[in-house]
Amino acid sequence: MKKKVLFCATVDYHFKAFHLPYFRWFQEQGWEVHTAANGQLELPYVDQAHSIPIQRSPFHLHNRLAYVELKKLLEKEHYQFIHCHTPMGSVIGRLAAKGTRKKGTKVLYTAHGFHFWKGAPLQNWLLYYPVERWLVQYTDALITINGEDYERADRLSKEKAAVHYVPGMGVDMKRFAPVDDKEKDRLRKAYGFTTQDFIVLCAGELNDNKNQGMLIKACAQVYRNIPHVKIVFAGEGTSRSSYEKLVCQLNLEEHVQFAGFCKHIEDWMHMSDVCVSTSLREGLGMNLLEAMSAEKPVIATENRGHCELVKHGVNGFLVKPNDVNGLAVYLQQLYHKKDQLHLMGKAGRSMAHAFAQEQTVSAMEEIYTTYMDQKEKVM
Repeated sequence: MKKKVLFCATVDYHFKAFHLPYFRWFQEQGWEVHTAANGQLELPYVDQAHSIPIQRSPFHLHNRLAYVELKKLLEKEHYQFIHCHTPMGSVIGRLAAKGTRKKGTKVLYTAHGFHFWKGAPLQNWLLYYPVERWLVQYTDALITINGEDYERADRLSKEKAAVHYVPGMGVDMKRFAPVDDKEKDRLRKAYGFTTQDFIVLCAGELNDNKNQGMLIKACAQVYRNIPHVKIVFAGEGTSRSSYEKLVCQLNLEEHVQFAGFCKHIEDWMHMSDVCVSTSLREGLGMNLLEAMSAEKPVIATENRGHCELVKHGVNGFLVKPNDVNGLAVYLQQLYHKKDQLHLMGKAGRSMAHAFAQEQTVSAMEEIYTTYMDQKEKVM
């Protein structure tokens, strides 16, 4: 009988964005891969996908139903491993696994950015910190992706769970390898842009935390000095309509494009000049890593994740959250100093190698193998 691993998250597109290499690795080891999340996506390297109505809000009534359904699934399938991701996916997953864990199931949780960070709102500390401190007793391994979270997890766990650091979820350096000017121009023509356009890409879900309104407001300050500026938002989300209204209010329709979900995000990276992330909170920032891999300079707001990736003045610039003026200044600086675009892009790709997919998969293989060995010894 094949051994089984379950990956649990709030929504299934999280798996598509971050976890396919790990699914593939488990299958290569002869394991059966299952997923549990809200959604109906068909994903590669998945033997069985279970739709569980997990909701992002901790107060949503459907989460009680999700807990019941997930607990029944665990009792039926007898997983050797359960790897939890996302805040509510990890809460419901670890609670549902309490019984099976007593029978030897190993439960791992990757924190893609704790909701309680240095400078976080007090309500975050009052809600999320006590919950994580309680749930750590039901966790065999707590995996973090940035230095601040690693240090906090180490203090939080008090040896109840092993704490590991992995440098992100891994950027595909081949997929996002830089292209020459000829290919860049070809892509621009194919997507309706010109060689004169100064394309600023902001990739990610459109929501309050990603804070894309900051970039729209910066565009209103720079478009007179950069007449061919094109701001491209690659992603969907609950804030799209409000951002579209803001664009209309500022008369920026000619300068801002909402591209929606982009299947070939590498094309957008390759044809852009600069990539921007305006997030208030970020565990690391895959969009920035992809841009760095593609040799694009980046401008990002200061937070624990971005500060691990962006060295101010080396591979890009850091600005304070909601510092619209600062963002506008750096956009204009990069527009007028084309040599800086090239140098920062080169520096970014060099720095991105430390977060390459090969590095993170290797680190996770080591962690998985450790717990596989422990499981076999118990059996």
